[in-house]
Parts: sequence; C-alpha cells; structure tokens
Amino acid sequence: MAKSRRVAAIDVGTNTVLLLVAERGAAGGAPRAVAERATITRLGAGVDRTRRLAPEAVARTRACLEEYARVVKETGAERVAIVGTSAMRDAAGGEELREAVRALFGVDARVIGGDEEARLTFEGSLSGIEVGAERLGVFDIGGGSTEVVLGAVGEGGAAIDYARSFDVGSVRLTERHVAHDPPRAAEMDALRAAARETFAAVPPLPVASPVPVGIAGTMTTLASVSLGMDEYDGARVHGLEMSRAELTRVVDLLAAAPLAERARVRGMEPKRADVIVAGGVIALELLARWNASAVRISDRGVRWGLALALLRA
Repeated sequence: MAKSRRVAAIDVGTNTVLLLVAERGAAGGAPRAVAERATITRLGAGVDRTRRLAPEAVARTRACLEEYARVVKETGAERVAIVGTSAMRDAAGGEELREAVRALFGVDARVIGGDEEARLTFEGSLSGIEVGAERLGVFDIGGGSTEVVLGAVGEGGAAIDYARSFDVGSVRLTERHVAHDPPRAAEMDALRAAARETFAAVPPLPVASPVPVGIAGTMTTLASVSLGMDEYDGARVHGLEMSRAELTRVVDLLAAAPLAERARVRGMEPKRADVIVAGGVIALELLARWNASAVRISDRGVRWGLALALLRA
C-alpha cells in the first residue's frame, strides 16, 4: 500500500480540541502543516468532581468535531487518527462523542493512556525545533493532566527513558484549589504546594541538558502574553526561549488581575483566562524541580506525533 501523502490528526483534550492536517514534505523533508485549528470546548469541566462528562460539554465538543470534519474533507486528507486524552480516560459519558467520531470521520476515537500520550508529546513537540543529542525534558500541561517526558533525539529517532502522565492540569488544579477572583495568597500557595508535591518524583535533568521544552495552550498563551501579541502567531512562538524570570513575571501579573481584566490582557486567549494561573504554576514548579533557568516553547504536541506516525505508516 502506498504511503499517505496527506493526513489529519485530532487530539480531543480536557480543555481544547486540536486539529492538524499535514502533508509529506518534498524529497523526504519535514512534514508541512496544511491546516491547523484549536477550539476550547472545556470537555473536562467538572470531571474531577463528577467523573462524568457534562452533556453541554459533550455538545460543544461535538459541534467542534463537525467543523473539523468539514476541514478534513475540504483539505483531502487520506487518513485520519483521533485520540482522546485525560477527560475521556477519566470520565463516563463519552459514548456520544465516540459515535459522533465514527459518523463524521469513519474511524474510531482511540482513548490513549498517559504513557502513550507522553511519547506522542515528545516526538510531536520537538518537530521543527533544533535540539542536541543530550537528554532533555518535555512537558505538556493539559486541562486534566500533565505529561512529563525525558529522552533524547538521535539519528534513529527519539529514545525515551522516562514518560509519565500526572493527574494534574490547569482545569483540574483550578477546580481543586481556587475559589476566589483573583486567587488569594493562600490559594496560590495551595497551587504551588500541590504541583510541587506532584512532581517530586520526576527525575532530575543532567546539568548539561538543553533547556526544557513546554508545550500546549498554557505555554503558548503565556508566551503570547510575554510577547504582547495582538493576534496569535505560532511561527513566532514555536521555538521561543522564555526565561524562568519572565515566566514568573507573566504568571504573577495574571494572578493579580481579576478574571475580567485578565481576559483582556494583550496576548491572552480569553477562554483560557480562568485556568491560566494554575497552568503557569505547574510550569514554574516543573522548572524549579529541574533547576532550569528557562523554557523553550513548542507550538506542537500530540497531534504532530500522531501525524508523523500516520505519514510513516
């Protein structure tokens, strides 16, 4: 069977649904994005408490998938892969979404485990970023979970020696610890303590390791705020190195602002404003665990890992 030239990958996350349509690069070059979409549907809202997907969240996500099916058809993708992550792993009530996926795309949505999510994260996030052969850390802050991967990229591809999914994310940590607007000092301390305790088991990085790589909407939004972007530009964000001091400044700025004001900060995605502080705390605690002075931002992740696998098959 001839290899597909154009493929589509969809990542149904706790907070955001991401679509990538990619095609094989010319003469064996790197794959090229044909279309990308990111839609905040908050599928996992309330899941930490109820362990069930809310009907309104399912309806928002289904409407998003209907739009994505139109994009996939219009771009002529030959193969499609769709995965669900934290919210669909942890909650009941997902059968309506699975039926919608089968009807819209003709394939089954695959709920992947945290370890596989971590591996896809590692490979996808590093595509398009020059890294050395040294061991480095990659983290993906989602709404319901955070994936942490340690490994290296060599001539034979990625070699991963640690991959784990932790049951904390920007939505879940906010629902657990934040009840006031803006968060009170005690709530900020609770966020930090929870993240610090969660990541205490993450192995340290060698002193000579490259700067860790952070991916997903929390990190790209914090980078966008740091850059003061009026309109998000992934090309400016992908590969950007952000100092830990600058990341701290941005998180502190957002934590001090009431939600309505935070949503209007230049560079902010308004639908992410209510959970961005918890996401930023997760990032800072991971960098502290690794004693890292900076983080490199990746605009890619699971969907790119999926697309690369489809193009190789």
